[in-house]
Amino acid sequence: MLLAPAPLHIPDGFLNLVVSLIFWAATVIMVGLATSKTNQTLGEKQVPLMGIMAAFIFAAQMLNFPVAGGTSGHFLGGALAAIVLGPWAGILVMTAVVAVQALLFQDGGLLVMGANIFNMGIITAVIGFGLYRTVIGRNKNIRLIVAGMSAWLATMAAALLTSLQLWLSSTSRLALVVPAMLGVHALIGIGEALITVAALAFIQETRPDLLDKEATASSGGRGWIVAGILVSLLAVLISPLASGNPDGLERVADDLGFLETGSSKPFEILPDYTFPVLGDTAISTIIAGVVGTFILVGLLILIGRNLRKNRKQ
Repeated sequence: MLLAPAPLHIPDGFLNLVVSLIFWAATVIMVGLATSKTNQTLGEKQVPLMGIMAAFIFAAQMLNFPVAGGTSGHFLGGALAAIVLGPWAGILVMTAVVAVQALLFQDGGLLVMGANIFNMGIITAVIGFGLYRTVIGRNKNIRLIVAGMSAWLATMAAALLTSLQLWLSSTSRLALVVPAMLGVHALIGIGEALITVAALAFIQETRPDLLDKEATASSGGRGWIVAGILVSLLAVLISPLASGNPDGLERVADDLGFLETGSSKPFEILPDYTFPVLGDTAISTIIAGVVGTFILVGLLILIGRNLRKNRKQ
C-alpha cells in the first residue's frame, strides 16, 4: 500500500510557552554562532555541498522505516551533516531542513520549532561531530564504526532531551516518558547509524576528498553535485512506500495519553508531504517531496553564497 510519510516532529501543544521560548533562545544563539563560524571557514565548493546534504537529509527523512511494535522511525541526519560539513555548517543545514518542514509541510509546530531545531539539528550535530573528531586521521573502518556509534548516541540524546522538555512542560511524567522514548529510539537509532555509515562509506569510496575540508574547498567537478541531487530525488520517488506506522514520538504520546494535546496547524501549504489538489496519493507525495528538495538546495546555496559574499566585504 502506498502511504504518505507521517508527520515527524513535535507539534504545538506538547510543550508549554516557557520551555518553547527557552529553546527558541538557545537555538537562536547557536544558529547565530554557527553562522559566524561558517562565514569564517566556508569554501566555495562547500556551498553546493550544503545544498546537496540538505536535500538528501530531507528526502531521507521522508522514508519512515518500521521498527518493533507497529512503530516507525525516521532518519535525523544531524550527525551525518556535521561529519561531512563540520559542526557549524551542519547546524545551518539542519536548521534549514527543520524550518522548511515546519513552514512548508506543517511538520512540527511553529512555537516549538526552536525546540525541534535544537533537538534534531543542534544536539545531534554537536554530539555526532564531537565523537567522530576523535578518530579523524584513523583508518576508514574505525571512522565508520565511530560514525555509526555517534549517530546512535545523537539519536538517543535527542530523544532524552525531548523527554525532558515534555516533563518540564508537565505533559508527561518523567518516570514514564524517559524509558518510553529511549526504548523506542534505541531501535530507531540503529537505523540512523546504518544510514549514516552507508552514506559515509559511499562518500569514502567515491569522493573521499569531500571529508577533507581543505580538499573540499578547492576540489572541482559537478558530477557529484548531480549525483547527490539524483540520489535525493530517488529517495523522494520511493517515499510513498514509507511506513505509515506512527513514529517514535507519536507512539509514545499515544501510549502515555498526551497525543490529543497537540494543536492543529494555523495554515496549510503542502500538509503532511502532499500536494493538496492531488489528494493523499503517491504522485502527490512525490511532487511535494521534489518541491521540498529543490527549495532546500536553492536555499542552502543562497545562504552559502551570501556568507561568502559578506566575508569578502
